[in-house]
Amino acid sequence: MTDSSPDLVVPDSGTTPRVPFSLLDLAQVGSGETVRDALTHSRRMAEFADTTGYERIWYAEHHNMPTIASAAPAVLVAHMAAHTSRIRLGAGGVMLPNHSPLAIAEQYGTLAELYPDRIDLGLGRAPGGDPATFSALRRTPAASEHFPADVVELQRYFAGTTVHGVRAVPGAGTHVPLYILGSSLFGAQLAAALGLPYAFASHFAPQALDQATSLYLREFRPAALPDGGESEPYLMVAATVIADDDAERAYEQLRVAKIQRIKFLFNRGRNLTTAEAEMLLDGPQGAQVDEMLRCAAVGAPDQVLAQLDDFAQRTRADELILAPLANDREVWFGTVEKLAPAPVR
Repeated sequence: MTDSSPDLVVPDSGTTPRVPFSLLDLAQVGSGETVRDALTHSRRMAEFADTTGYERIWYAEHHNMPTIASAAPAVLVAHMAAHTSRIRLGAGGVMLPNHSPLAIAEQYGTLAELYPDRIDLGLGRAPGGDPATFSALRRTPAASEHFPADVVELQRYFAGTTVHGVRAVPGAGTHVPLYILGSSLFGAQLAAALGLPYAFASHFAPQALDQATSLYLREFRPAALPDGGESEPYLMVAATVIADDDAERAYEQLRVAKIQRIKFLFNRGRNLTTAEAEMLLDGPQGAQVDEMLRCAAVGAPDQVLAQLDDFAQRTRADELILAPLANDREVWFGTVEKLAPAPVR
């Protein structure tokens, strides 16, 4: 498969990135790896990104998924912060319906006190897992309905306000930067109404990308900042990336990723074999996965950089957050190396 995606057109030559690059790390457990192996790879990536110009790394909360080891983003942030010195670190995101705002304020407030001016907090309203996970977390699906109010409550804790007779300590006065995450118009509307930065999850759910980003920029209402100024719109857009000096190898890794996605989504109550998943690539299931990965920049490094530059311009993004996808660890880490904004020091 060597065709480029509809959204990420490959210009004739490479280009220098015009917006900051960041990384989204799911702490993916690769084939034949243990969770410890995956976390070691994540630390290696954080250490590299810290010295090569990446703006931030975010860790996404997922539960009950054997191939993803990022169930506890705050723990990962603490570990990676201890092994780095510059790069911003945060959740991309915390699924707020799974937690009380106070608990999150205390966790990320503690991190902000330990690592000043380096901690972000992205917030989503999805459960980050299946219904069984929601039950195990002692939550109910109705918790998602309180997401806007919970975001405001979290803001108040970070501002130092006493809420329900409780003050977040640590947390009060840290003003941890909040970002609203989403893949629908809901998150865009909320971010615009609260005057917060917005990050769109186009790396796996690009369907509403254009509508959501346009709505956010059109309806943004400035909010007061701790320094006395006002917030401005800040748009982050996510893209899946696979870069290799051998473009065919990069595309083969995309094919492997699509097969894995089919096996995850369409297991029909049992484990699909690779051969069975391959047979579905050219059917409706494959088309669904193609759509999920529509915002994928794949190929040789100069091609990928050109695709990403085109994508940032088209979406009016202030920052791109890149999600390396390759199953092959050499290609996975190589992608991060080859797209690094600054040379290795």
